[in-house]
Amino acid sequence: METPENETFRDSIGTITKDGKRAWVFPKKPSGKFYKYRKWVSYGLLAFLVLSPFIKVNGNQFLMFNVLERRFNIFGFPFWPQDFHLFVISMIIGVIFITLFTVAFGRIFCGWICPQTIFMEMVFRRIEYWIEGDRGKQIRLSKQPWNAEKIRKKGLKLIIFLIISFIIANVFLAYLIGSDRLIQYITDGPLSHLNNLISLLIFTAIFYFVFAWFREQVCVIACPYGRLQGVLLDNKSIIVAYDYKRGEGEKGRKKFRKNEDRQALGHGDCIDCSQCVHVCPTGIDIRNGTQLECVNCTACIDECDSIMESINLPKGLIRYASEDNIEKKAPFKLTARLKGYIAVLAILIGLLTGMLFLRNDVEANVLRLPGQLYEHKENNIISNVFTYKLVNKTTKDIDNVSLKLLSHKGTLKLVSTSDSFVVPGQGIAKGTLFIEINNSALSGDRNKIKIGIYQNDKLIETTTANFLGPRSYR
Repeated sequence: METPENETFRDSIGTITKDGKRAWVFPKKPSGKFYKYRKWVSYGLLAFLVLSPFIKVNGNQFLMFNVLERRFNIFGFPFWPQDFHLFVISMIIGVIFITLFTVAFGRIFCGWICPQTIFMEMVFRRIEYWIEGDRGKQIRLSKQPWNAEKIRKKGLKLIIFLIISFIIANVFLAYLIGSDRLIQYITDGPLSHLNNLISLLIFTAIFYFVFAWFREQVCVIACPYGRLQGVLLDNKSIIVAYDYKRGEGEKGRKKFRKNEDRQALGHGDCIDCSQCVHVCPTGIDIRNGTQLECVNCTACIDECDSIMESINLPKGLIRYASEDNIEKKAPFKLTARLKGYIAVLAILIGLLTGMLFLRNDVEANVLRLPGQLYEHKENNIISNVFTYKLVNKTTKDIDNVSLKLLSHKGTLKLVSTSDSFVVPGQGIAKGTLFIEINNSALSGDRNKIKIGIYQNDKLIETTTANFLGPRSYR
C-alpha cells in the first residue's frame, strides 16, 4: 500500500537522514509561560536528585539502591533482601502510577520529570546556548571550519560537560553504594580506592556520551516508554496537540500577510512559520499529529502562543488537549480504564502501607544445622543443634537480646559465653544454639517449634523451626 504524502514522516525517525546518517538537532532556545514553570520544577527536582543520597531519615539514607549488597532505602525506609516483596510492590506502584498519568496526560512524565529531559534541556542545552548562542549561531558554528573561535567554544563546552558528567557520576554512585561510603572514598583519596575511581570514570564517560552526543536519541531510540504510547494513549488522553481544525481551515495553512482576512479566504490560523519545529528538542513537526518522538515538553506551545500573540490571533493553536477535545470539543473525564488504574493503584498503596506498618525492626531465621540429626540424651531428652541469624533493619544497636522456646517445654542454650547478645544497627548477629525437649512432648519425627526473640524481656519477634525426633510408631 502506498503511504500518503502527509504520512511519510512516520516511515523513519526525524533524527536520521534519508541516507541513514545522524540529523543533528539544533533547537531554538525556548521561552514562555510553560518553560518558566518547567524551569522551577526542574530545578526543584535537580536539587532533590542531588541531595537525596545525603539526607538521612532516622539514620537511613533517604534514597539508596545498593544492588550489589541488596540493600535499598526508599524515602528513609530500609529494604533488606528479606523485604524484597515490599520493594517489588513499590516498583509496581511506580509503574502503575506512570501508566495512569500516561493514559490521562500523555508523556507528561518525559517533559517535566524525566532526569534525561531535565539534564539535557535545563543543564546541558542551557550551557550550550550560553557558549555557542541560539539556533542560528549553533548551525553556523557547526558548518564553519575549525578555526580559533570554534576550537575555543567547542573545547570550553567539552570541559564543562565533562565536569558536570563527573559530578552526576558521583551522585549516581552515592545512590548505589551509599553517600557515607562515597565521602569516605573521597577523603581517603582516589588512589586508595582504584575500583571506585575506575567506576567513576566509566559512569562519567557514559553520561558525557549520553548528554554530549546521543542526546535526544535516548528518548527517540533507546527509551521504551515512547513506544508505550501506542498502547496507552487513546483519543481521550490529554497531550500536547495541534488544533488542526482551527489551524488548517478549509484551504489549509498559509503564510501571514498583514491586513488579510484569512477566514474569508478559507485559511486556518497556522501561518506556517515553522517556529514550533525549530524549537522542538527532538526535531519533529507537532502539526503532523502524535509521534513517538514527542516528549510533551511544551516548547512548541510557548512558541506558537508567542507567534499568535504577535499577529493578534487567539493563543492555544497548540495546547494541552485530547483528540476528542479538538475533534468534538469533548471535555476531559475519567474513563473506565482510568478508574481501573486508580482502583488498582489505591489497593496496592493500601497493601504496601499495611505491610510497612506490620513489618518488624528485626528479622529472625533459625535453621537446623545442615547434616545434623537429633541426639538422644539421658532422661529421654532429645537435642537438636540450630544456627540463628538476626537482621537489624534499624540504624541503632539492639542490645540485651535473648532467645526463648515458646511452643514446648524445654531448654534453649546459646553456644556463647552469655545468654544475651547485641544485634548491631543495620547489621546481622549470627550464632549457634541447642534446643533440648523431652521426647514425651514430641509428636513424631518432625515437630514445628516456635522461638521468641526478646529485648530486655520484651518480645520483639517470633520465628519457627523444624525439630527432629525419633519416629513414633504409636
